[in-house]
Amino acid sequence: MTVHNPGPPVPDPAAACPCRSGRPFGECCAPVLSKTADASTALELMRSRYTAYALGDVAYLVRTWHPSTRPADLTLDAATRWRSLHIVDTVAGGPEDEEGIVEFVARYRDADGPGMLAERSRFRRDGGGWRYVDAM
Repeated sequence: MTVHNPGPPVPDPAAACPCRSGRPFGECCAPVLSKTADASTALELMRSRYTAYALGDVAYLVRTWHPSTRPADLTLDAATRWRSLHIVDTVAGGPEDEEGIVEFVARYRDADGPGMLAERSRFRRDGGGWRYVDAM
């Protein structure tokens, strides 16, 4: 697998989390990205995966992608900068659930200018932890 890490430096723990949860990075996505905590819900995993894209953390994205749908190669575009995440809807995906859905809109800027990704994502527990499965 090719691992390419084009992202900006990791934010200060006291800075606002890139996922726009309103919480400091050190209390939001940082513990999940650094493996000191697991995402307890599909929504937490979605937020941490968005942050991983924003930071260029390919290893985390691969680790949290369900093996049945994980790509053989994942390389991020160095020109893409993720700007914001808006959660539209969640279905199940709580601490006691086995599956969940998170619908979101993520905005970015790349070499072609501003863009938007709208997706309804499916998540499943695998080996005790949440994993991204696919877009519905």
